[in-house]
Amino acid sequence: MEVKTLGTTGVQIPVLGLGTWRIGGLSNSNSGNDETDIQAIRLGLELGMRFVDTAEMYGRGHSEEVVAEAIKDQRESIFLATKVSGEHLAYDDVLRSCEASLKRLRTRYLDLYQIHWPEPDEDVEEGWAALAKLKEEGKVRWIGVSNFKTSQLERCNAIAPVTSLQPPYSAISPEAETEILPYCLQKRIGVIVYSPMKSGLLTGKMTRERIANFPADDFRKKAINFQEPLLSRNLALAELLRNIGACHGRSAGEVAIAWTLRHPAVTAAIVGMRSPEQAKEVLGAMEFRLTEAEIAEIAAFC
Repeated sequence: MEVKTLGTTGVQIPVLGLGTWRIGGLSNSNSGNDETDIQAIRLGLELGMRFVDTAEMYGRGHSEEVVAEAIKDQRESIFLATKVSGEHLAYDDVLRSCEASLKRLRTRYLDLYQIHWPEPDEDVEEGWAALAKLKEEGKVRWIGVSNFKTSQLERCNAIAPVTSLQPPYSAISPEAETEILPYCLQKRIGVIVYSPMKSGLLTGKMTRERIANFPADDFRKKAINFQEPLLSRNLALAELLRNIGACHGRSAGEVAIAWTLRHPAVTAAIVGMRSPEQAKEVLGAMEFRLTEAEIAEIAAFC
């Protein structure tokens, strides 16, 4: 299993992180199947995916509770990350949120604590100062951010060094390549990308029929990439990834993940899974790498 050093920490983490957005239920509910979720996490851990990323807003904190149950007796061998919600960026709110996350995760410390969203923007400095205080106290080892622009990273760095950034990044949405990734590479900020398969579009299993039958509360029903004219283009890209993967015995999803990991600024990619079957479909991306010709073929399409 490949590992990379996260920013300037000297700490090596697996190139594939286990994302838990849907584990424990969605952000506004606790409707998840806990036992299946726990099995999926444990399989990922068993196969080397010893980096788990969660957040207080996932399932209103229930995701953290499910993660705690899944990793019990293994905590010291796992790189554990969580996030404080953007709405909690007031200094004292951040401190309270961290204590609540520590309690739900049943741990004395967090390996990485992150600001989830830079909102409200005017509270970024106050929130970041609180994270710096938590690091100073030893409650968190490293501090990072998610969904920040370079200007916001600069503001944080003026207070305390930013360990890592978590941006969205995929072959469908490569916008981070323009400014964010070069900036992080230059500043030696670790990059942990999320949504490398673009909410399932690049798994090779998405179809028009499946999209048409999404439940009414599925956010993808109104997402621009799931509607024409982009949908046809995105499904064609997924087919290209499927064909490339077939030459190696890999899935389209594994190719999509490998595409993000090819960028020199990217430390790791976060991948969500809610069952042992889904885990098996993406774990091969920990070792699989694209050839230069395949990278060029995807670039020509995009």
